[in-house]
Amino acid sequence: MKNASPFHIHSISELHRLRKFPPPMHPSISVLQLSAVNEEFLEVSRSMVFDFYCIALKRNFNLNLKYGQRRYDFDEGILYFMSPGQVFGMGQDAAGESNEVRGWMLLIHPDFLWNTPLAKGIKKYEFFDYSVNEALFLSDKEEAIIVGLLQNMQQEYQANMDKFSQDIIVNHLEALLNYANRFYHRQFLTRKIANHEVLTRLDDLLNEAFSSANLLSFGIPTVQQIADKLHLSRNYLSSLLTIATGRNTQQHIQDKLIAVAKERISTTNLSVSEIAYELGFEHPQSFSRIFKAKTGMSPLAFRESFN
Repeated sequence: MKNASPFHIHSISELHRLRKFPPPMHPSISVLQLSAVNEEFLEVSRSMVFDFYCIALKRNFNLNLKYGQRRYDFDEGILYFMSPGQVFGMGQDAAGESNEVRGWMLLIHPDFLWNTPLAKGIKKYEFFDYSVNEALFLSDKEEAIIVGLLQNMQQEYQANMDKFSQDIIVNHLEALLNYANRFYHRQFLTRKIANHEVLTRLDDLLNEAFSSANLLSFGIPTVQQIADKLHLSRNYLSSLLTIATGRNTQQHIQDKLIAVAKERISTTNLSVSEIAYELGFEHPQSFSRIFKAKTGMSPLAFRESFN
């Protein structure tokens, strides 16, 4: 039996009606403080897609969140970000168990950001494309900062909107996003055990991918292929690696490629063209160009340095 297609929610007003929230005070933005959750909120059998941004801070969230075919169980305070077009879903953690979600939900349609620097600038915040399981876990101090910004936005949202309202709300939003960047950086640094496990699995995957048989069959792995095998979003993986090692996923792949190339150039009699083809390059010139860019030497010069 095929899974039902995601339920597409086109507007903030539509989500309010679906979840039986009070009507939004503005068609392009909504700031909600969550308390008791009604049954309709929990009865979500299908995944959803929004046409707007969603930032949610939730505590006592005894629900399963789904991303793709995987389920993630959160029972602590978390902050997560959803971009327009991202698929997600939720369901009760246990049948008949009462749930009381506390926290905040900020909904912003891209139209609200029109004619502001954040209209384009929001795309630089990569955590909007992180998976649900890559949510941000906040300390009490960090949560207080985020709640303070949300309260300021709610106060402005609930007042009579005037020509200053958009700029004030957008400034608070940008501050929230910058704090989230800082807190994610802290999370990458403090989760050393989890990061070490990712690095170990990455090394194993690259060793497997760059074996002779796999290179000939599948070619050089892409960032997306590596991220999928690690069950992480490509942006989250690259951010984690950059903070932990100073190099992103693509650079790790290229480092492995150069290491294998050096080994074959220095220990075999294969020609540069043969090595290039074994490494998945259609054109030896492309291999030579990358090798020289990474080592400062051509493949032939590198081989001659061993003689």
